[in-house]
Amino acid sequence: MTTSPTRRALLGAIAAIAALPRPALAQGAYPSRPVRIIVPFPPGGTSDILARLAAAHLSAELGQPFVVDNRAGGAANIGAEAVAKATPDGYTLLLISTVHFINHGLFEGRLSYDVLRDFAPIGLIAGVSQVVVVNPALPVRTLAELIEYAKARPGQLNVSSPGNGSQPHLTSALFATATGTQFTHVPYRGAPQAITDVVSGQVQLTFATSPSAVPLVRGGQVRALAVTARQRIAALPDVPTAIEAGLPDFVSVGGNGLAAPAGTPPPIIDRLSAVLLRMLEQDTVKRALAEQGADASPTTPDAFAAYIRGEAERWANAIRLSGARPD
Repeated sequence: MTTSPTRRALLGAIAAIAALPRPALAQGAYPSRPVRIIVPFPPGGTSDILARLAAAHLSAELGQPFVVDNRAGGAANIGAEAVAKATPDGYTLLLISTVHFINHGLFEGRLSYDVLRDFAPIGLIAGVSQVVVVNPALPVRTLAELIEYAKARPGQLNVSSPGNGSQPHLTSALFATATGTQFTHVPYRGAPQAITDVVSGQVQLTFATSPSAVPLVRGGQVRALAVTARQRIAALPDVPTAIEAGLPDFVSVGGNGLAAPAGTPPPIIDRLSAVLLRMLEQDTVKRALAEQGADASPTTPDAFAAYIRGEAERWANAIRLSGARPD
């Protein structure tokens, strides 16, 4: 799989940070041994890259290796369960993301962990917008034209997603409700195939994460109609927001951050949070994230906890609206 120039730049920044000398720590200070960051997704995706960016900064500042441990599977629940059950000593962390907030409602009562109870939030790293993209053969160039075209053909346009209950699926359901349109949902088992089939014309549109969409938009393989952030994203400055295109308050931004097991001592949480906050104030980090279509999102632990509660409630409402069920 090829790596886009923007991802190569981000990975280069991670390598440069990792090469910095580590400070010496007082005996008994946290951390005194390597720390694992469990990423519940395969290597190479947006969440994985963000975890490695955080790991490089944490290692450089705190003097111990922060090692990314990819544990994909179970709709991102396998990795989350491992962290929820880990000793709350700061040596096992989770790259927590919107999928976990969605799963709270999607798998209601069927998970061995509770995203609202079993984690100590540390902080957001970045917010990632979605991009409404269509196959270039579809005769629409704006979101308004897509809505008009879809209204004239109820159920005839296919919208792909990485699976039932995924953020793109739920966003497409919210979009249909907001616009009075009807699409046929085509779920896949992963984001790459969902957008690949838009490129090939097997399906007409999808709501893709910005890091996935940006290189294809720039290459002319798909056409971007709108982004679902509150503001335009630096990676696609000419693409309007859905709000600008006439959908008030239509926002769907995925969050990626760090969390520890519930019960982790507050001084450890505060120390990790301080490093994340300093990292996200760096211009080089902001630019690298922006080029991926992601926004640096410095957030305190308390603010991140409030964010998680709000997102879990919001996505639970979307699940009820869509009728989504786990694959």
